[in-house]
Amino acid sequence: MTDKTHVSIRHINKVYGDGTHALRDICLDVREGEILVLLGSSGCGKSTLLRTIGGLEKKTSGEIYFYDQEISSVPVEKRNVGFVFQNYALFPTMTVRQNIAFGLKLRKLPREQIEQKVQQLLDMMDLNPYAGKKPGQLSGGQQQRVAIARVLAIEPKVLLMDEPLTALDAKLKEYLRIQLGKQLRQFGITTIYVTHDQLEAMALADRIAIMNGGIIEQVDTPAAIYSRPQTDFVAQFIGKINQLPGTVHKRGDQTVVDTGFVHLPYRGNREYREGDPVKVYLRLEDMALAAPGARGEGVIPAKVTQCIFMGACCQVGARIGESEVYFEAPNTVTLAPGDSIAIQINEDKMIVV
Repeated sequence: MTDKTHVSIRHINKVYGDGTHALRDICLDVREGEILVLLGSSGCGKSTLLRTIGGLEKKTSGEIYFYDQEISSVPVEKRNVGFVFQNYALFPTMTVRQNIAFGLKLRKLPREQIEQKVQQLLDMMDLNPYAGKKPGQLSGGQQQRVAIARVLAIEPKVLLMDEPLTALDAKLKEYLRIQLGKQLRQFGITTIYVTHDQLEAMALADRIAIMNGGIIEQVDTPAAIYSRPQTDFVAQFIGKINQLPGTVHKRGDQTVVDTGFVHLPYRGNREYREGDPVKVYLRLEDMALAAPGARGEGVIPAKVTQCIFMGACCQVGARIGESEVYFEAPNTVTLAPGDSIAIQINEDKMIVV
């Protein structure tokens, strides 16, 4: 990946005939060789944006550049874009080897070069045992690997992938998302990848763009999206998290957040005024069961509401003031509803929005 911008999206809007705004003033840059994941729930506009970039959907307004060329008027077949969808769309009468070679033959490459390229992809995608088989003889995971190999064979400048692993079982999906990330980086292809699966996005992406209601809420690295969400939606959408109401107070040079039962120091960069209402977010791993009798900063008394054995850990629910929070404790703890406990909060990981 370089710092050079490959795909530049400028003020893209998509409005359907009934007045529905599928995309609202989308601006986004994708770097050369980057894997950018569009993440969001169904109906947020991520697939519409992907199809607009590829030329399969017409925009209402805005501009799309590949490097310095505005490509809105360029036909799909001349954009040098590869597509991989949830529907594998393989040729049923062709073998795996023939499917992968198809695009190369259309480009009239020398036979020796085609065979070399196909063999390279068979090796890379672990498809050698199936090279002579037809799609109907393959599992879903094998077919998807063929579909990906077929697209990689033509070495598109931009690869657009729309929920390509959704139909696969959990174990195969986990394996393929790791392998796919390695292969895309090895090829250095600029990739825009659509998914609603948070783990998939985290595993694959160089950066993630969180979409909601046709807008982009935040674009950043997976680590920053998780630990430094910029909006309420992103904080609540990514991972499991606890939410507490708070009010900002100034104490000389220090800013604190009053949650009603504890004052927590605010160490963020956003400026707040005295009395501003805020939301405090704490992830489950940033809260822990404190030792009996513990006192000090970040230690909060609470009452147990539930304790569920989850195998590797126990999920504990507890009431703090008027709020209920959840965190994980060792699987050896024995707690019952109504028990008094103390919770240790990692104040450095507190998210205030």
